[in-house]
Amino acid sequence: MAKLDSKIPAGPLAEKWSKHKADIKVVSPANKRKLDIIVIGTGLGGASAAASLGDLGYYVKVFCISDSPRRAHSIAAQGGINAAKNYQNDNDSVFRLFYDTIKGGDYRAREANVYRLAEVSNSIIDQCVAQGVPFARDYGGLLDNRSFGGAQVSRTFYARGQTGQQLLLGAYAALNRGIARGNVKSYPRHEMLDLVMIDGKARGIIARNLITGEIERFGAHAVVIASGGYGNVFFLSTNAMNSNGSAAWQCYKKGADFANPCFTQIHPTCIPVHGTQQSKLTLMSESLRNDGRIWVPKKKEDVEAIRAKKKKASDIPEEDRDYYLERRYPAFGNLVPRDVASRAAKERCDAGFGVNETGLAVFLDFKTAIARLGKDVIKARYGNLFQMYEKITDVNPYDEPMMIYPAVHYTMGGIWVDYNLMTTIPGLYAIGEANFSDHGANRLGASALMQGLADGYFVLPYTIGDYLSHEIQTPKIDTNRPEFAEAEKGVKEKIAKLLSINGKESVDDIHKKLGHIMWENVGMARTKESLEKAIAEIQALRKDFWKNVRVVGTDKDFNQELEKALRLADFLELGELMARDGLNRNESCGGHFRTEYQTPEGEALRDDEHFTYVAVWEYNGPDKEPTLIKEPLVFEAVHLAQRNYKD
Repeated sequence: MAKLDSKIPAGPLAEKWSKHKADIKVVSPANKRKLDIIVIGTGLGGASAAASLGDLGYYVKVFCISDSPRRAHSIAAQGGINAAKNYQNDNDSVFRLFYDTIKGGDYRAREANVYRLAEVSNSIIDQCVAQGVPFARDYGGLLDNRSFGGAQVSRTFYARGQTGQQLLLGAYAALNRGIARGNVKSYPRHEMLDLVMIDGKARGIIARNLITGEIERFGAHAVVIASGGYGNVFFLSTNAMNSNGSAAWQCYKKGADFANPCFTQIHPTCIPVHGTQQSKLTLMSESLRNDGRIWVPKKKEDVEAIRAKKKKASDIPEEDRDYYLERRYPAFGNLVPRDVASRAAKERCDAGFGVNETGLAVFLDFKTAIARLGKDVIKARYGNLFQMYEKITDVNPYDEPMMIYPAVHYTMGGIWVDYNLMTTIPGLYAIGEANFSDHGANRLGASALMQGLADGYFVLPYTIGDYLSHEIQTPKIDTNRPEFAEAEKGVKEKIAKLLSINGKESVDDIHKKLGHIMWENVGMARTKESLEKAIAEIQALRKDFWKNVRVVGTDKDFNQELEKALRLADFLELGELMARDGLNRNESCGGHFRTEYQTPEGEALRDDEHFTYVAVWEYNGPDKEPTLIKEPLVFEAVHLAQRNYKD
């Protein structure tokens, strides 16, 4: 069993990061040129890390599965990025951002990591403005802010409903500078299929060229995983179709422990499922909850009339509308955290008040805001989001409310890392959504972009030097070594096996079955029985996959069915670990809601005496139960308390 060392610095919380930076080793400019770093992923975390490491003088190889780094899933982030600038003069501060994030995560994240995230947040905004990111500005020309869930101050910087895209373009421009300079090499349409270790250290990867099918070897002195989350284990999610957990999962199977895999975020404002052939779900930005009010009819007869299309939502008078978030959580109203808003929507729909044909939708209404501010103001704030909604649903949200329902969105769990963002494998780092470190059991809106850029621009470039300072005598990694040959052989055998099965079920059909098991049993509400059922059903489905999957085409060219099959093979293992982790955690916290553990008001009921820890899982081999290692969470700056968004 691995012994975990989080390497959290001693001393006062507000001084830990500064003290740590002063204490860790650095690499001189001349020595940086001798060192190679591999970065997997080109979202905000990967792109910012590759650009920053390249600027420092390291030689960087950066890999993405898309045809361009700028097509990473970070472009899909809409609403904004948090920072504690206090431009609104509404009493925001680094500590308040830290506290809101710890509380929003239901006290299941490390204090030191979260405080550092809040501490560097302001530098991110300065960096992005310098890159030309077109943040919204107020009438006087200063950067504007809006509110997001889980906070009572306005700290979210935004570029209409395209914030992730604009931030990624800024990071991509910085990355291109390194590419043009020659010390960053970009490998688009390449997918990491295995991690190569030499003498216990991460020394390279095996990747597949997705265009030619060629299996290639790449060596480096350190490897950085920035490949995002694993929400697509549910099949239907807000993630891009290419998003997957395979890079992280291969690292887990090589010895990088996995933390809190059951902590999955259900986003409350997604366009509801509309058919059995749907391949993904569309997110409607949380920023809409600034001016949109969420409601369902108070009367069942109105619900039935709306479902039968005999009435429109706009026909329901104000007195017959239940603005249930405002009723239940008066202090935060429609801006409660995502897990709270999602469960509240599920509760109303389970009670029979869902407003679409399936009974799984609630209204997000802008009638009050349009009357108060005018249509032009709402259009300026959310116009592209309204346009997107109308194109998908053929409903004009200026005239009728949007219909929304919770959907799988973000995974708070991920590869375990220490304070330096290093995994349990020396030389292997994980940043952004790929690691577990900053969000606990629930991520607040607009904090994913913050973490990705914090890790890539302002944390990893410091901490990786501490490790690489001991590697300057290590020559370039020779990819002809037997460790590379062995890893490549394993990848080729796995691909050959998948292609040889020639069964009767498509990859998507099996993935849909997995998604159904996950959503029904490991989704918004979980029980001991449902999690045990999920484990058994996933094990059976995994056996069926390896007997009956049909992967058409060959491994010698572009083959998306083969890509999907390789990722699904990993999801079928990862899904079981998620269920096992949820079964172990006999409490409710954040996005992990065990129905056996709830308050009389239906809120998540933590068990701080027994579960104030990070659940870290160690791989023991195929079809063997993993080992649970506990990293205790110690809170010195905040007081553990039941989350309260009512007053």
